[in-house]
Order: sequence, then structure tokens, then C-alpha cells
Amino acid sequence: MKLNDLRDNPGARKSRVRVGRGIGSGLGKTAGRGQKGQTSRSGVSINGFEGGQMPLHMRLPKRGFNNPFAKDYAELNIGAIQKAVDAKKLDAKATLDQAALREAGLVRGGKDGVRILGKGELKTKLSFRVAGVSAGAREAIEKAGGSVEVIEVVAAADKAKAKHRKGARSQAKAKAEA
Repeated sequence: MKLNDLRDNPGARKSRVRVGRGIGSGLGKTAGRGQKGQTSRSGVSINGFEGGQMPLHMRLPKRGFNNPFAKDYAELNIGAIQKAVDAKKLDAKATLDQAALREAGLVRGGKDGVRILGKGELKTKLSFRVAGVSAGAREAIEKAGGSVEVIEVVAAADKAKAKHRKGARSQAKAKAEA
């Protein structure tokens, strides 16, 4: 086998059809768009439109609910923490917070912090600073001689709102003084 013998499988790469290139191509003149009407013109986007019939996405029933106030926690089981300690990815003497757990590759995301869950077994004495902990996880951590400090993580949106309110208050105060 030589480099110059390498080829794609036949039919793997198809060149795009060039429409509107004369009668002999089979897609000349109207270029497969038919004659007149909305879709023969440019700038048409009617995805889901079914010619006045109620579209499928409107015929199907609504399902579920997206809670705009739901907290987004990165969830982590104590079994995974024990595994990371055994593999020397985590320093057992340090206080484990979101940054340390992220550095060890145990959590991703979690805009509102880390929540420790109780699946698995913990043998090492560890101290945590996290946004949440389940009752079973707290029990297992304290049984191993560790401690848990639950901190209040302020979401970025709430921080921005508070900053905005603070600015509005100071402006109102300045106006009242003037």
C-alpha cells in the first residue's frame, strides 16, 4: 500500500448539485423549485408549516415543566471521593471545596456549587466546604471522623441583580441629596 493508492470508497464524496445551469442538466430554469409561489422565491423559512393544517408540534400535548428557579448542583458520591483519595488525586488533609474537586476531575459544571451524595463508602477523614450534602453523606463523613461545612453559593444572576439594586439605591440617594 502506497500513499498515492489511498482513495475514498466509491460514492463517499458526492459533489453538490449545481442547479439553474441549463436545460440539459435536468435542474435548469426553475432549478427544481417549481413555478411561482412562496417557496419558489428566496428567503423562505417555513419549517413545520403544513399548509394551514395544524402543525405536528402544535397537535402534540405539552409535557413537563422547566423550573426557572431550580438549582444546578454538580452531584458527587462519597464512593467516588474515596476512590480519588486512594488514587492520590485528592489531598486528604486539605479542605475539599468545589475548586479542589474540579481540579481532581471529579465534578464538572454545577453553577450553584457541589452537592455530596451518600452512595458508596468513605474510610478517610475528610473536611468539606460544599453547597449541599445529603443526610446519608453527612452521616458517613462524620462517622469517618470528617466534617462538613455547608456554604451559601450565590448564583451569578443573583449577584448581578444585587449589584443593579445597589446602584439604583445609590442613585436615588444622590438624587434625594441634590
